[in-house]
Amino acid sequence: MMSDAALTARDHTLPSEFVRIEARSLLELAMRLDGAMLPAFHQAVSLLLEAVTRQNRVIVTGIGKSGIIARKIAATLRSTGTPAHYLHPADAVHGDLGMLSRGDTVITLSASGETEELLRLLPLLKRLADKLITLCGNPASTLAQASDIVLDTSVSTEACPHNLAPTASTTVMLALGDALALEVSRRRGWRREDFAELHPGGRLGKRLARVGELMHTGDAMPHVGPATPMPQVIYEMSRKKLGMTTVLMEDRQLLGMISDGDLRRLLERDGGQALEHTAGEIMNPKPVTITVDAFASSALALMEEKKITSLIVISSNGHAEGVLHLHDLWTLELI
Repeated sequence: MMSDAALTARDHTLPSEFVRIEARSLLELAMRLDGAMLPAFHQAVSLLLEAVTRQNRVIVTGIGKSGIIARKIAATLRSTGTPAHYLHPADAVHGDLGMLSRGDTVITLSASGETEELLRLLPLLKRLADKLITLCGNPASTLAQASDIVLDTSVSTEACPHNLAPTASTTVMLALGDALALEVSRRRGWRREDFAELHPGGRLGKRLARVGELMHTGDAMPHVGPATPMPQVIYEMSRKKLGMTTVLMEDRQLLGMISDGDLRRLLERDGGQALEHTAGEIMNPKPVTITVDAFASSALALMEEKKITSLIVISSNGHAEGVLHLHDLWTLELI
């Protein structure tokens, strides 16, 4: 606890010192995770993994400022593939305890470990929950002593000039909760693809959209055969309005591509004889391609790197599945 003189001195500190205090608290937490707290952290992660394996859930609870952090931790767990829900301690004793099933793992958050609402709930949690993990600033508290695993979130001082308002302590709780969620997802082999499936909306969902969801396919995909005469090639390109056409075998195996630029160069070179060629004679046999399951953001990066406006989308066996045009990415607000 800081002395009155130290607290008075803090009344005149720069606003940036509030941030530095919280940063130092996070550094202290990192040092504990590198040291004495690491075994308990790994045990907590193992319990959460076991709950997911059993198809149980993680229930996160806390009240006041700790409750706000508990909501965020539950949301981060869900976002990274771990079924989790927030339970308000006061509502729990008025019926919401029904969301807790036998075998679920509970995470409680309390700076003091003596939060009245949580202590009232404690006997029910011990009876119903499989395991109890507590993030607490007082390992000797009643809540901590009743828990299976305790993760120390103590801080040397709050950022509050009076050392009263939960500030640094809630920041530490939030960071530790994020670390738990991320380590669980890492051990489960959570991938970008899994993340994309849980985030279909908003800008994040747009960034993680798949090429296969955006491409022109079927009748909308321009395609000709290698023996197609140039007048028909030009007609196909004009009709599909993508500024290019694929050149395919009958089984849709990709042979090449013809772009507007290829046509201009052909006319400059051959003049009136340009229309006497076939698609196979003037096509680019090595067009830039991308796979169906690639991310839209990867497609955009490839277009920018190659300075092109279209990509041919292919399957693993080299068959053309569709065409992705730069215009298709504009709706995703990636450009």
